[in-house]
Amino acid sequence: MKQPRIKILEIPFDPITEDQIIEKINANLINTGSQLFIATPNPEMLLEAKKHTEFKEILCTTDINIPDGIGILWAAEYLNSIKNCQSKTIKLLKGISSLPVIAINPKKIRSILPNRVTGTDLMQSICKNAPTSARIFLLGAAEAVAAKAKAKLQKKYNCQIVGTDDGAATPNNYYNLRELINAAKPDILFVAFGAPKQEIWLARNLSYLKTVKIAIGVGGAFDFIAGSVKRAPAAFQKLGLEWLWRLFLQPTRIRRIYRATIKFPLTIIGAAIKSKK
Repeated sequence: MKQPRIKILEIPFDPITEDQIIEKINANLINTGSQLFIATPNPEMLLEAKKHTEFKEILCTTDINIPDGIGILWAAEYLNSIKNCQSKTIKLLKGISSLPVIAINPKKIRSILPNRVTGTDLMQSICKNAPTSARIFLLGAAEAVAAKAKAKLQKKYNCQIVGTDDGAATPNNYYNLRELINAAKPDILFVAFGAPKQEIWLARNLSYLKTVKIAIGVGGAFDFIAGSVKRAPAAFQKLGLEWLWRLFLQPTRIRRIYRATIKFPLTIIGAAIKSKK
C-alpha cells in the first residue's frame, strides 16, 4: 500500500527509502507506457515555490518528490510533533528546541521521511542499478561538464549514456532540445539546469519526449560527478552539513546557505504558529 505523502509548505514528499525509489524506477523502465517525473526538492526550492506559482504547481504534481536536504527531514519531524498542538508558544518552543537535533542526533529526525537523497546520490544509484539496456541522456551544466560526467559514470557503472548536451533552458531552444533527445531515444533523462529551471523545463517538455520513462532534475550533480566541484567528505554528508563545506569552498554562496539554514526553519515555524491546525 502506498504511504500518504507528507506536505511541507504545501509541497508533498514521499516517505520512501532510496532502495524503494530504485525499485520503482526499474519497474517503470519495464513499463513502456508511462513516464515518471521525479523531483528532489530542498529547503531553498520550497522557499522559491512559495513565490513562484508555476514552480509550486509542478512540485505538487510530480510523481515522486524526494527530500534533498536534512532541513526537509527536520521539518517533517517537527510538523508531525505539533500536529495536535494548539498553543502558539509550544509550537515556537518545540521548533527552536528541535533545531539542534539536526546536528546532534540526525537519526532522530528520520521517522517521518526516512531518507535524505541528493540528486547526485540518486543519479549515481540509478546508473549503478538500472538494467544495462537502459539508455541515459545528460542535459545541462556548463560546457563539457556533462561529457566529463558521462565518461566517469560509464567507467564506474558500465551504464549506457547515449547523449549529452549543455543546451539552454530557454523557450526558443525547446524544439531543438526535444529533437536532439528524441533522436538519441533515451529511457532516462537527467536534467541539470538548476532549480526551478530544470523542473519547469521538464514540465513543459516531457510529454514530447516519447521514449523517456524516467525524468529527474539533478541540480549540480554533473559538476560533482565530473569533479568540477569537490563534494563534502562523507562525514559532512551523513551529518547533513554539506552546506557548511560548500560555504567554506564557495563563500559567495552565503545568501543561498542563509536561506536554507536560517530562513527555511524560521518560515516553517512561522507557518506552524499561524496555522489553526
